[in-house]
Amino acid sequence: MAANKGRAYFGLSGYHFDPNDVTRILGLEPTSVNDAGTRGSLEKPVISSWEFSTRTITSDTQELDIYKLIDNEILKKIEPIKDKIIEICKSHNLSPRISVELILSIDKDETTPDVGFGARIIKLCAEIGAFINIDYKLSARV
Repeated sequence: MAANKGRAYFGLSGYHFDPNDVTRILGLEPTSVNDAGTRGSLEKPVISSWEFSTRTITSDTQELDIYKLIDNEILKKIEPIKDKIIEICKSHNLSPRISVELILSIDKDETTPDVGFGARIIKLCAEIGAFINIDYKLSARV
């Protein structure tokens, strides 16, 4: 049967911004970017995005613990640059978020992953004006 899979990421999105500016200002290499907004017009605005992601964890290789994933891989990188994140969100009118993407196994013997957010990440989200998003799907039937 299929295992549970998950990843977490910190993302910034907005209209008419170049993700390379974010990388330069934050000093953090993203795992993915979308610069479509740099080509959008005022009449038809398009969103650009900048994302720093964890690797995708699979429960058949290790425990899928979202608390640990966010604390160990996301928080350690973005907490020290909190002021820069606030500054760039204001100057470029960006929307910050912490996201979790899960693909949940339909196998009745598969354990449910731990999903939650500790006090430090909640505090950081409040300070930078970020929202939290959880996206989940069921694995394909086999």
